[in-house]
Amino acid sequence: MKALICGISGQDGAYLARLLVDKGYQVYGTSRDAQSASFASLRLLGLENKVTLKSLAPTDFRSVLQTMVTVDADEIYLLAGQSSVGLSFEQPMETLESISVGTQNFLEAIRFVGKPVRFYSAGSSECFGDADEPCNELTPFRPRSPYAVAKAAAFWQVANYREAYGLYACTGILFNHESPLRPERFVTRKIVAAACRIAAGQQQGLRLGNLDIHRDWGWAPDYVEAMWRMLQQPTADDFVIGTGRSHALRDFVAAAFAEFGLDWTQHVESDPTLMRPTDLRYGCADPRKALDRLGWQATVDFAGIIARLTGYERDRAAGHPPSLT
Repeated sequence: MKALICGISGQDGAYLARLLVDKGYQVYGTSRDAQSASFASLRLLGLENKVTLKSLAPTDFRSVLQTMVTVDADEIYLLAGQSSVGLSFEQPMETLESISVGTQNFLEAIRFVGKPVRFYSAGSSECFGDADEPCNELTPFRPRSPYAVAKAAAFWQVANYREAYGLYACTGILFNHESPLRPERFVTRKIVAAACRIAAGQQQGLRLGNLDIHRDWGWAPDYVEAMWRMLQQPTADDFVIGTGRSHALRDFVAAAFAEFGLDWTQHVESDPTLMRPTDLRYGCADPRKALDRLGWQATVDFAGIIARLTGYERDRAAGHPPSLT
């Protein structure tokens, strides 16, 4: 089996590559410029010599088609595109193009080639907007950011090609999932890294936006397993992936700082200038369909996520080989 991972340099792409390599796949990964990209996540996971890297621009149809024909993959995982909700407010057009146009190009290229390729598209729980209850596959989309709008458009593009042309194409509607491979612009890694530096006397304090938001946080290696399982089903379908439990950002901060022996209230302040134009109060998954159909459920809970993230930062600061599992 051959798999093509578009966006292999990111958190999910790297963990998915490890999963597929362990399963015996021949893995190809793409970046906009494979010759200059760092692929640091692949190196951290020991994969730099176990995957074949290629350059691909998702917004360029010719680039997508050429790579697809060259690789001739059995499975394609589209994980590329702008991935920051906050940044999407500053770069709405780039966000829409990188996500929606990129998805359209892959779908059309698969239709054009005419081979039985299985296609996974990375969706997002942000599409649900400010839902008051756990969200499942029938919950209406009410996107409240340019990022969410782009992901919602990509979701319906996939559904349309599946229904109109019979493509094996599906979307994983993933809730927040974390790991040490997240860059510090993501709030969970930002919090844990800051707590580690504050405990070491290297940083004075931490400013965050809205501390009262609630999110359903999971562990990234769990979630790439769900992606793979989606493409092993006899028919393509969409799935909500999450833990089914939601926690306040305030609780995440408190637990992370406590791991370093700190009282977070002495070091963290909420800064209104860091709040987004619109944000979601509450996010929680209803992943029962994934359990029933895929046999998938999250294996790492809220406390386990914090323990893993803080353990990584503590080991890294001490110069010890950190764990990425």
